[in-house]
Amino acid sequence: MPCILARRTCNHGYFCTGSESLTFGDMKAFELAQYGYDGLRLAERPQPSPGPGQLLLRMRAAALNYRDLSVLRGEYASLPLPVIMGSDGVGEVVAVGAGVTKFALGDRVLLLYITNWIDGAPPEENMRRLGGPLDGTFAEYVVIQEDGAVHAPAHLSDVEAATLPVAGLTAWHMLFAHGHLRLGESVVVQGTGGVSLFALMLARAAGAEVIVTSGSDEKLARAKALGAHHVINYRTTPDWDVRVREITRGRGADHVIDVAGGEELTRSIKAARIAGTVYVTGFVAGLNANFALLPAITKRVRLQAVSGGHRASLEALARSTELHREIRPVIDRTFHFTELREALRHLDKGGHFGKVALSFEGTHS
Repeated sequence: MPCILARRTCNHGYFCTGSESLTFGDMKAFELAQYGYDGLRLAERPQPSPGPGQLLLRMRAAALNYRDLSVLRGEYASLPLPVIMGSDGVGEVVAVGAGVTKFALGDRVLLLYITNWIDGAPPEENMRRLGGPLDGTFAEYVVIQEDGAVHAPAHLSDVEAATLPVAGLTAWHMLFAHGHLRLGESVVVQGTGGVSLFALMLARAAGAEVIVTSGSDEKLARAKALGAHHVINYRTTPDWDVRVREITRGRGADHVIDVAGGEELTRSIKAARIAGTVYVTGFVAGLNANFALLPAITKRVRLQAVSGGHRASLEALARSTELHREIRPVIDRTFHFTELREALRHLDKGGHFGKVALSFEGTHS
C-alpha cells in the first residue's frame, strides 16, 4: 500500500515523505547465507515498513568495520543465517510509525549499533546489534526504533557521518565514558584505522598528549598531520613500550588503546602507567591474547574491553564534531553499495588509513 502525501497518515498508521508515493515493494540487500565470500549475496528482499515508534530509513551511506570481516568468516558469534550485514551508517527518514516524536520526515539520522543501549551500563541480556543477530545496514532501506537513532551532524557528508556510530562511538566511549580523559593526560593509539584515528583527533581536541604507533612511516606522517604529538614505528622500534615510557618521562601512558590483541597486549600493559588503563577494542593480531600477568598486577593496570557505546555517548560525539570542526572523519576509500565484496577485500588486505565506506547514491528507485 503506497503512502501518498507527506504528513498524511495512511491506513497502516505511518507517515510518508514527499509528494511522491512511497511503495513498499522489494529492495536490494547484502545478506550472508553462509560464512565466507561465497555466502555473501546481493538479494531481493521485501522492503520493510515501520511499526509504532519506528523509522523507515532510506540508507545514504554505510561504513565497514573489522567486525564485518569477523561476521563474514564466522569468527564473531554463532548467528542465525541469512542475515543482512552492516553495523552502522546514516539514512534519511522516509516514513515514521505511529507515536514517533523525535524525528521528522527528511531528517538524516545515525543508526545506533547496539540499538537498545540508551545510557548507563549495557543491557545485561539481549544486546540487539545491527549486522548480526539483527539485520544490518547494507540494505537500501532499514527500519529502526526511534530510540536507536541520533540526528546526524549537518556539516558532515553522508559518508563521513556513516563512520560515527561504530568507530567514532567506540573511541568516544572509551576515552570519555570509561576513561574520563582529562587535559594533559597521555594517550597511546595503536594503528591508523577508524577507531584509532577518531581516538587521535578526540584526544587531541581534549588537550591530551597523543602517541601513535604504526608500521608505516607514511601513515605516521599523516598521523602527525592530524595532530599526533609523537609517533613510533613499531617495525623499527619493536620495543615501542619502552619508547612510550621515554616520551612520558618514565611514567607511562594514562591511556593505551589496543586494537591488536594477541601478543601485543603485553606491550600495551608495559606502556601504561601505574593504575593506567588499557582499552581492549580489537583483535587484528589474533582472537586470543597471551599476556604477562606480573606487569599487570604490579602496576595495577585496568583492562577495559570496549565494543561500541550507548546512545548518550553517540549524541555527545555528534555535538562534539559540530563544536570541534577539526574532528573530521578520515575516509580511506568509498565504494558503491553494490561493490561490497570489493570493499571487504580492500579492508581485509589492510593498508588502509581511516575508514572504508559505502555510498548508496543512485541505488534507490
